Parts: sequence; C-alpha cells; structure tokens
Amino acid sequence: MHTSPAPTTGLLLAAGAGTRLGRGPKALLPFRGRTLVEALAGELRAGGCAEVTVVLGAGAEEVRRLPGLHDCNLVENPRWRNGMGGSLQVGLASTPADHHVLVALVDQPGVGAAIVERLLGAHRPGRVTAAGYRGRDGELRRGHPLVLDASLKRAAAESATGDAGARDFLRAHPELIDVVDCSDLGSDDDVDTAEDLHHLD
Repeated sequence: MHTSPAPTTGLLLAAGAGTRLGRGPKALLPFRGRTLVEALAGELRAGGCAEVTVVLGAGAEEVRRLPGLHDCNLVENPRWRNGMGGSLQVGLASTPADHHVLVALVDQPGVGAAIVERLLGAHRPGRVTAAGYRGRDGELRRGHPLVLDASLKRAAAESATGDAGARDFLRAHPELIDVVDCSDLGSDDDVDTAEDLHHLD
C-alpha cells in the first residue's frame, strides 16, 4: 500500500438546489439524525482528510449555521446556478497549494469513511485516484470520490465548465487515473429524484 506525504483536503461540493428532487437544497436533507452535508463532512474527516472544505450555494445561510460544520472551511460559489464546474473551481482555489484534494459530492450518502481511507491509502504521486464500483455486469465503473494530486489541481480547475466538474479533465487524461474497487464498502448512488430517497434510509 502506498501512502502520500502531502496532506489531503476533503472537498465537499454542496451547492446545488436539488431542483429535480423538489425538497430544497440536498445539503439540508435529513440523514442519520442530522443533515446530509454534516454527515458527509464527518465521513471525510473520519476517513483521514486533514481538513474539510464545503462549497456552498443554494441555502448557504442555513448551511453555514449547521453545528456539524463548525470545524470546516466554508466557501461560497456565487455562480452555483451555472453548475458543478464553478463549485469545483472555487473549492480547489481555496485549498492549500500543496494539499491533494479528495472531491466528494453531497448527494452520495453511500460514501463513507472507509472509502475515503482506502483512496487516500492507495493514492500515488502525480495521479488521480478514483473510487470504482462494480455494476450488475461485474464491470468496474469509475465514480466518486476521487483524489486529485496537488500537481493536477490547476489543470483540473481550468477545464471545469458548466455541470461537468472534473469530467473533461479526466476524459483528457485517462492515463493518469487509478480506479480503486470500493464495491465492498459502499456506493456512489446519487439522490437526484424522489425514487432515490431510499438511499437516505
């Protein structure tokens, strides 16, 4: 197992309004006795992230008041309506230059500390380390979270547009990506519509 000497910032993208779901900002959805954003920020910290940065947008004032985020760095994306790309840029810009960044999405309640710990342990310098999950066909699919090496943050931010997040950067550099099977530890299933609410049970 490889360990990286640089610390990692957990970057939780939590700016969306949850329009398709119709229950307000996803960050504020109830989950395990608190809000989803509080629960996932805690998982990033418990998994080994040296610090946690949360990117806010919809419902920012209410999210800022949550007690479970008191030890997090809270930054706001004023253009959150334009999509995830802007939130990724704002988040990456707010992290220390020498930190790797583990990017996680607030609408994926199946991502826990064990997945974070496995990714941090597997990360190699100069690489992107992404969680992978096996589908019903047995194929390993790249998903979230993913660790961006400190040396790749600028390039990833520059390519982030619209709702793509880091997608364009990852498509352009498949040779940099290590996919780590996390199927035994959880899932990155999204809570996007009412049919997905069972993931919060």
